[in-house]
This record gives sequence, C-alpha cells and structure tokens, in this order.
Amino acid sequence: MLKMFDRCPSCSGPLTITECQCARCRLELRGEFAPGQFSALSEDQLTFVRVFLRARGNLTEMEKILGVSYPTIRNKLDEVNQALDRAEAGSEPSSAVARSTPEASSTPPDEPRRLILQEVASGNLSPAEALQKLKDLKGEKS
Repeated sequence: MLKMFDRCPSCSGPLTITECQCARCRLELRGEFAPGQFSALSEDQLTFVRVFLRARGNLTEMEKILGVSYPTIRNKLDEVNQALDRAEAGSEPSSAVARSTPEASSTPPDEPRRLILQEVASGNLSPAEALQKLKDLKGEKS
C-alpha cells in the first residue's frame, strides 16, 4: 500500500484531508482532518517502529533483530521521537492554508499561535507565559 501524502506535491505545503469515504457503506465525511502523526515518518522509521513494537520495546532484542549496536538503536529511537514531535507540533490543520491563494498573505493566521506552542514544547516558555501570550494574541485582558 502506498504511504499517504503528507505534503503537497506541487509546493511542499502541508495537506489537509477534506473528505473520507467508507469502503463498505460509502458514507462520506467532509471537513478538515489532519493526517496522523505517523504519516510524517519515513519508510525506514516506520519499519523501525514495527520492529520496536514486535520486540515489545526491548532494545536488546532489537539489537539482535536488526544486527546493529545498542547506541544505534537509541539514536534511531530518538530520531523517530523527534519526527513525531515535529509532526505533533504542526498537526493542526488550518483552513487558511488549505484555501490560500497566491494573493493571500504568506504567513498563515495561526502562525504566531503555533510558534508560542513550539516554545512551550521546547521548554523555552512556561505554560503560564504561553497562556498570557495567547490571550494577548486574541486581545483578551488578563
């Protein structure tokens, strides 16, 4: 089975899923749905996750299965976690991005919010400080 696209083949922008259909009853769902975080993983990373699950998280067992050293397994695990973190940080679909036109602003309206949330995720900003910044974006009084 082909891996689902997670980027536009034309401009490499993020894709928003807008329609799903049941293969059995043909029920159609329309809206804005984000692809799952795992769609951001490469084939190599997905294979690593499958082996990890089959080994039940036992890294020593993974060494035997993959024939690589323990530090290599740890590095690959860190790589997968980083890819999933990046996918989680950018997982909110934005109708402005999906419907943007060449005349539209190059900065999506939710970009400041996304940057604040990334600062929290990286530990550079406390949740309380982020809440205040988010309120300031909306023009709310504290």
